[in-house]
Amino acid sequence: MRFMGSALDSLSYVMDLNTRTAGTDAANIRFNPTFLMQLYIERPRNLNRLYIHMLLHCIFRHMFGSGEHEDAELFDLSADIAVESILDSMEYSTVQTTHSDFRQLWYEKLEGEVGVLTAEKLYKYFTEHPPTYNEFVKLGAEFTKDDHSFWARLEEEQKDDRGRGEPKPDNRGSDEDQQDNADDGDGSANDQKDQQEIRAVKLPKELEEEWKKKADRVKVEIEAYKGQGSDEYGSLLRTLSFVQRRRKGYQHFLKRFAILHEETKVDPDSFDYAYYQYGMELYGNIPLIEENEYRDTKKIRTLVIAIDTSGSCQETLVQRFLNETADILARQESFFRRAEILVIECDDQIQEEVWLKNPDELKRYSDGFHVRGGFGTDFRPVFQRLENLQKEGRLKNLKGLMYFTDGYGNYPERPYPWETAFVLFKDEENGHEMVPDWAYTLYLDENS
Repeated sequence: MRFMGSALDSLSYVMDLNTRTAGTDAANIRFNPTFLMQLYIERPRNLNRLYIHMLLHCIFRHMFGSGEHEDAELFDLSADIAVESILDSMEYSTVQTTHSDFRQLWYEKLEGEVGVLTAEKLYKYFTEHPPTYNEFVKLGAEFTKDDHSFWARLEEEQKDDRGRGEPKPDNRGSDEDQQDNADDGDGSANDQKDQQEIRAVKLPKELEEEWKKKADRVKVEIEAYKGQGSDEYGSLLRTLSFVQRRRKGYQHFLKRFAILHEETKVDPDSFDYAYYQYGMELYGNIPLIEENEYRDTKKIRTLVIAIDTSGSCQETLVQRFLNETADILARQESFFRRAEILVIECDDQIQEEVWLKNPDELKRYSDGFHVRGGFGTDFRPVFQRLENLQKEGRLKNLKGLMYFTDGYGNYPERPYPWETAFVLFKDEENGHEMVPDWAYTLYLDENS
């Protein structure tokens, strides 16, 4: 698993007699030595699976979101099913095991109902379709492999960190460590110091950000090996792509559409106030240096929003997309006071073309939006229209197009000079595979 290289050595090891098995808090693997030795002797392949199981929890950062869910046990089960499904899809002899009929039946059922098996989607499904008590017990026995009690401790640390604004050292040690501290007297401080060296003193938020970067790296490495014909990583790439796509908001894409522009305002980054203050104190009202009255900023000047008005797109979802986009554009740092927003409604041909001057007008447009058309979907007329507008000189600063759709339709065969993001409204991969490689794909979370 060379693509996992950036993550494989990320966890330290701590013996912890407070657990009967093993688990991770995103910084350490905490294990009971008796369990570890027995598992290695009896089923060494399962020890490999346990290690990758915990590593996948970290890559998908399950422990950092567990406290946000009302039913912690249900989320724990959902997270375990998610990582086990990835493990079962990998073609590595070191982690492969025989699937039980019970496990296979649930995979087929959940993939048919949920699509991509992420912890969040599984939790949502089980919340809406609660398993019976017997089903819950059987699912737990089948998929639970590690101790998630450390996740709750991490959540407590997160709460403490938010309250104090500083790192909380990890003073959790094994029963043996605690006994040694009691026996040594003056040596307890040194033992505590040694324990803290095992785990770097970091805020949970910092740990989460580190694992996010590692997950990005793993995805890049898998894509590189995929290009070489490797197909051993199973559904890991698909799940990573889905989770990362869900976590990227509109702002991430809108920043790509920004252009450099000189704006009249004080530039604090290139101005030394020491000389300014010294001159004012020495001469009364004569500064030795004046503030720069301009700075280069990246803001959106022209943006095109296309809306698929075919029969498959719901009016309420279109309004949500427009409102969320307007909210981001309304932030002063993202948009020029004088700007241009072109909204194009299109099914298999352009139905409406609306020119707006600011995010407030976009919100008003959204409130009065009604679907026009309702036939098939063809994306090409929008691209052809934009190309013509550029030739006419009406879209001089066009950097980006956001196209709201369900993903099904006729796409252009070639990329265009501007960057394009297709925003799919369904919380699954319907239509995703049809989006061309030269365009970005973004999902509108129907539950946000």
